[in-house]
Amino acid sequence: MDDRALYQAILGLSAPWQVEQVELRMEPGEVEVWVAAAAATPVGCPECAVPSPIHDHVERRWRHLDTCQFRTVLCARVPRVRCATHGVRTTRVPWAEPGSRFTLLFERLAIAWLREATPTAVARRLGLSWDEARGIMARAVRRGLARRQPTVVPYLGIDEKSFLKRHQYVSIVVDLDAARILHVADDRQAVSLAPFFQGLSDVQRSGITAVAMDMWEPYRKTLRTHVPDADAKIVFDKFHVLQHVNAAVDTVRKQEHRALAAAGASPLTRTKYAWLRNPATFSAKAWREFAALRDSTLQTARAWAMKESLRQLWEYTYVGAARTFFRRWYGWAMRSRLAPMKQVARMLQTHLDNILTYLKHRITNAVTEGLNAKIQWIRYSARGYRNREAFKMAIFFHCGGLDLEPRAS
Repeated sequence: MDDRALYQAILGLSAPWQVEQVELRMEPGEVEVWVAAAAATPVGCPECAVPSPIHDHVERRWRHLDTCQFRTVLCARVPRVRCATHGVRTTRVPWAEPGSRFTLLFERLAIAWLREATPTAVARRLGLSWDEARGIMARAVRRGLARRQPTVVPYLGIDEKSFLKRHQYVSIVVDLDAARILHVADDRQAVSLAPFFQGLSDVQRSGITAVAMDMWEPYRKTLRTHVPDADAKIVFDKFHVLQHVNAAVDTVRKQEHRALAAAGASPLTRTKYAWLRNPATFSAKAWREFAALRDSTLQTARAWAMKESLRQLWEYTYVGAARTFFRRWYGWAMRSRLAPMKQVARMLQTHLDNILTYLKHRITNAVTEGLNAKIQWIRYSARGYRNREAFKMAIFFHCGGLDLEPRAS
């Protein structure tokens, strides 16, 4: 097999395209593979496929997978046709997508690498510029979003993610069943999520069964505007609720620790995370060591007991029984003389209806938090993002569940 037949087979070319010449250039370490279409082959317009006269030819070059240690470049003089309807158009080639300067196989390799490493690392390893690596990622995301089919998603999760310091955020909408991000928007205002819901059909909006979210009022306002019977579908995520209660417990601890330390020694020194941990995560030894604190007469111990008791709220089956439990818990908190616990109790009472919708729908934002951890890795591995659009693109690339692979036209 000669070199032309070898590359004809490697590239998977078929008529009318064939390898005309292979040139090894030792000094730059490059292999040039020249490809041409048979002269008598009719050429169709890339827009309407109507056979059209050839206007001229343009020389194009595409980066291909390396041949051993040599960089491989595919070269061709591509016909441009003069279509009666669409004017002068460059014909499509089977080894690359329109507008790309990389073959399909090379882009697939780069996408596989980009799934595992940052664009900077991929560019360095594949001999690309940073802009080229980022361009491959951007094309993959555009391709994936264009291929995404409209479907009914019954369970959604909504959350925000910090983009930069100074409280800059992006809002995300998650398909909880498929663990994929459907939408990324700037900020966390009511208008942030409006385009997503406006882009849904009436069937898709009606098909939303429940939405897990935190108690951020702008998100709630958007859902009420765009989702039928939204108040019965909003589920305030139990983990976010417990975060608020944890924060109240920690405030009690800090206040008590300052008072005890000022009077002498404080038993609360270096105990912050013991009070905030889920008891299920304690080892047997750690639980025994924590016993002296949790069974003490400390104010923090009383606040912790309230927090742990509240977990029972999500174990009920019937809403009426859960309301009765909460009334007793609320009375306990209001009689505790602990201002942070009284404050959080009032907040939970205000939002109780959408906390108890959990008993009907049984969803949380655990999937969303898992994706948030992945987004955190994306941001950290890239040493942060200064460009919001680049950050959103990276989120879609890694967490969108998109079909990113290029395919022959």
